[in-house]
Amino acid sequence: MLAIVIPYYKFIFFDKTLQSLENQTNKNFKVFIGDDNSPESPLSLIEKYNGSIDLVYQKFDTNLGGISLVQQWKRCVDLVQDASWIMILGDDDCLSNTAVAEFYENINTIIENNIKVVRFSSQIINDKEEKLSDVFHHPLFETTNDFFYRKYKGITRSSLSEYVFEIEKLKNNFFHDFPLAWHSDDLAVLECSNFKTIYSIKDAIVLVRISNFSISGRTDLIAEKQNASKQYYQRLLYHYANRLDKQNLQLIFRKVEYFFYPNKSFSEYIQLTYLHLNYLGVWSVLKFNRRIFKNRNLS
Repeated sequence: MLAIVIPYYKFIFFDKTLQSLENQTNKNFKVFIGDDNSPESPLSLIEKYNGSIDLVYQKFDTNLGGISLVQQWKRCVDLVQDASWIMILGDDDCLSNTAVAEFYENINTIIENNIKVVRFSSQIINDKEEKLSDVFHHPLFETTNDFFYRKYKGITRSSLSEYVFEIEKLKNNFFHDFPLAWHSDDLAVLECSNFKTIYSIKDAIVLVRISNFSISGRTDLIAEKQNASKQYYQRLLYHYANRLDKQNLQLIFRKVEYFFYPNKSFSEYIQLTYLHLNYLGVWSVLKFNRRIFKNRNLS
């Protein structure tokens, strides 16, 4: 069975989210709503949709999302029982009517190819339901190295709501607790797929809402997002360099170096030099040191 988990906090678009689940042509799923002690009670909507959607609602006594979104996601996922696959849907995002049906139409291919991460097409909308982008489609089978490169270069986009994970794989590779959970979903996609293959379903769309109410749409969190990006790229380099191809390693080295230069340390310099030598060779070490010279005063 497919579990759809919704970490709830904002009421403003929640009706649209639940309506999109009510409209599913295949009802073989169960919804688990974890209320992050929100001041905006969703009970009127829970009652409205309780007859048409198989759902479980849990209000938590404390707010965790303000401290750690990942911890809030974790306790929501812990509500799930008797499911093999899981989707974590934002409380302002929506599914096209055939999303669940398309998932089950593809399930045999997914299992036969030992796929652990499935992705729907996606489209950006705003708070007025206006479409801000074309639909983002993806290759049917895509290596994680190709996915990383396309997202890094801005060729595609990605957010948590459009993914379905094999539940045991997700529980064993749960989201890393980056600030604001920024890049936490990106890393989970790579880890849960074991840095191998993502399977894409083209004919169903997740509508991802970007607004002033969403972290993605807010412009006052730049420092936190930068810190999360630093941690994300460092984790990729220091823990998974052997799973990345040369092209992506070069991109990640540059990102890690970008964060290294303003606060240089000798220990990190040694670590980066070793990784350059081990994965990219002597010439890469020389070019790295030339960049170091341009950013003098290593401390």
